[in-house]
Amino acid sequence: MKQVLKLIYQPYKWIVVLPFMLAVTMIMGLICITVGAVFSQDAANVTAVLWSRLSCAIIPVRVVLTGKKNFSPQNAYVVVANHQSMVDIPGIHGFMGLHIKWVMKQELRKIPIFGAACHYLGCIFIDRSHRDAAIRSIHQARKLLSSKASVLFFAEGTRSRDGQVRPFKKGAFVFARETGLPILPVTIKNSYQIMPPDSLDLVPGKVELIVHRPVYVLADDPDRMDAVIASVRATIAAPLQQ
Repeated sequence: MKQVLKLIYQPYKWIVVLPFMLAVTMIMGLICITVGAVFSQDAANVTAVLWSRLSCAIIPVRVVLTGKKNFSPQNAYVVVANHQSMVDIPGIHGFMGLHIKWVMKQELRKIPIFGAACHYLGCIFIDRSHRDAAIRSIHQARKLLSSKASVLFFAEGTRSRDGQVRPFKKGAFVFARETGLPILPVTIKNSYQIMPPDSLDLVPGKVELIVHRPVYVLADDPDRMDAVIASVRATIAAPLQQ
C-alpha cells in the first residue's frame, strides 16, 4: 500500500511541491534580506519560521514536538541534534519556537538569495576543513547575536547516510563551555524516511522532535568533555532505537 501511495504522490511532488519550494524560498529569502537589513536578526527570524511552516505544509510533513517542559522559548541554548534529512531544517526552525541560528558550511553563502538571507538571519558560516578557524568564526558571530539567539549544531557534522547517529564532533560542546550556554539535546526521528540524504525521494510523513533536558558543560572541568559528549549522544540516539 505504501508503494502505491508513493507512486501516486510523484506527480504532485514534481508539479507542485518542488516548484513551490523553489518559489517560496526565493520570495521569503528576499523578504528575510530586507527585514534583516532594515530591522534585526530577530525580526528576520519570523520570515524563516513562516518559510519552514509553509514548506512542511506543502509536502506535507506533520511535526510532533515533545519535551516542551525541558526548555523555554525566552532562553538561549546551544541546540545539539542528530541530522537525518533536509527536512530537519524546516522541522526544527518552524516548530520549536526558538530564535535559531544555524552553523553551516561556508560554501552555502555563495547560493544566490539563500546565502544572503542566511547572513541576515544571523547564521554562522564556517570552514569545516579548518577546525580552529571554524571555532573563531563561531565566537566572532556570537558577539553579534541577540540574547534570545540559540545556536544550532548538527553535531555529526553531516547527514547520516543510514539513519544511525554518527560520532559527535566537539565544536558545539566547546562553544557551550566557553559561552556558558546550556546544551539542549534534540532527537529528530523519522525524517530519514521522508527524504533520505542525497536524493529527491520525497514523501509525506511525520517528524518527531524530542527535546531532552538541558546539559551544562562546566568551564572548569575540561577533562569531562568526552564524557559529556558521549552522554548527550546516547541521550539523542536512544529514542531512535525504539
